[in-house]
Amino acid sequence: MNQQRTTALLDRLQIAPVNRGVCAGPDTWIDSGAPPLVSYNPTTGEAIAAVVPATAETYDGLVDAAEAGFAAWREWPVPRRGLLVRDLGVAARELLEPLGELITLEMGKIRAEGLGEVQEMIDICEFATGLSRQLYGLTMHSERPRHRMYEQWHPLGPIGVITAFNFPIAVWSWNAALAAVCGDTIIWKPSELTPLTAVALQHVANRVMADYGLSGVFNLAAGGPDIGRRLADDPRLPLVSFTGSTQVGRAVAQTVAGRLGRTILELGGNNAIVVAADADLDLATRAILFGAVGTAGQRCTSTRRVIVQRSVAGELAERLTRAYAQTPVGDPLAEGTLLGPLVTAAAVAHMENAVRQAVAEGGRVLTGGHALPDAGPQFVAPTIIHMPAQTAIVHRETFAPILYLLEFDTLDEAIRLHNDVPQGLSSAIFTDSLRTAEQFLAATGSDCGIANVNIGTSGAEIGGAFGGEKETGGGRESGSDAWKGYMRRQTNTINWSRELPLAQGIRFE
Repeated sequence: MNQQRTTALLDRLQIAPVNRGVCAGPDTWIDSGAPPLVSYNPTTGEAIAAVVPATAETYDGLVDAAEAGFAAWREWPVPRRGLLVRDLGVAARELLEPLGELITLEMGKIRAEGLGEVQEMIDICEFATGLSRQLYGLTMHSERPRHRMYEQWHPLGPIGVITAFNFPIAVWSWNAALAAVCGDTIIWKPSELTPLTAVALQHVANRVMADYGLSGVFNLAAGGPDIGRRLADDPRLPLVSFTGSTQVGRAVAQTVAGRLGRTILELGGNNAIVVAADADLDLATRAILFGAVGTAGQRCTSTRRVIVQRSVAGELAERLTRAYAQTPVGDPLAEGTLLGPLVTAAAVAHMENAVRQAVAEGGRVLTGGHALPDAGPQFVAPTIIHMPAQTAIVHRETFAPILYLLEFDTLDEAIRLHNDVPQGLSSAIFTDSLRTAEQFLAATGSDCGIANVNIGTSGAEIGGAFGGEKETGGGRESGSDAWKGYMRRQTNTINWSRELPLAQGIRFE
């Protein structure tokens, strides 16, 4: 993106050379005076703009504002909350292209994926608007005569949301749209690698809150790990939703549990596609290519392992190698590009180390395996490595476009290989056999939170709950009944008789 186009984009989204990254409402941007966070364009390595982060003092003021906002917001009828969330989605739709291009500019995913991420926010706002008339509780029959039992759901309070660089809008919106409809207020700590996208989105939220005469519902606290630690350790926040690495997620979980708070954890993935001998290999090849190469392998749902039946392993490897050789690498804003840069130079070094370790463990590089300095400082070649076994490096998630190929003979062997990693987010199988598909989806099959047949691992629709098991954290966000994570359940019993019978037939005279 040339400088003139970049300037026009930033102006439209109200991004200044130096931005304030602490906001408690439409008219309450706070200048913390702290040294700014500089956001860099991973395509060129050049600085885009800077954000002044929160300090301990400004963070405390922000939580005070969120608590004050919660006291008013929880009193709003739920359908009225839904109208605000609806308008948040409408406002995002009006800025779909500039917001999507800012994601691409700041984190490096291709333009189509950036636009798709903003569309995901629009979709979840629509979902949450419908949900605002469906926060159902159950009615139960009491064993005591002339008693009525039911349950209802109440807002939790101000909640903390910590998001990662790879989805700087979508993951926030999964949490914020549902939490807002549930009556909670939100304090958002975005990744320090993508603070500009957060500031732009906060501007959008501010305008919508102002239209409703509100403040303190959506709050931004940009900053580094110190702000994340404050969120995790803050007893004023009954829930913290964290998206990021398993290592950091484990620390967040321990801290929040230590104060008896709740967590929603979306952590690492090491997702595999099983390809059976009867699979449509053309379909499988396309799904694997997007799953492994899309977002430069920087999705938690990226395909990292392909477990292929031995009789078709050679043909699938040839198909994938040809497809990888034709993958356009370059400026993610340019038409036709499929692979942009990794987010940092450290990510490039991490990928190179993983390739070296895989080779040392017996792997054979079929294609890629190296950086592409001629394309830019943070570009890498998409990589396929044939592995003789599921070694130590294959058990680890490398946030880069590395795909490990493993072979199997029987479906039971494939499922054992598939499940024999610490993570449990997304999974898929390609087969034309109903029995094979059902075995993969059974309780003895995939141990992941997401399991697909004849589609890839990468991405998910907002209608279903998103999340995984084992070291992925067990959290659920987005669709289905994920809204329950943002509320507290209350069981109510009403005695409309003039007697006082006790449960279980107990008599106390």
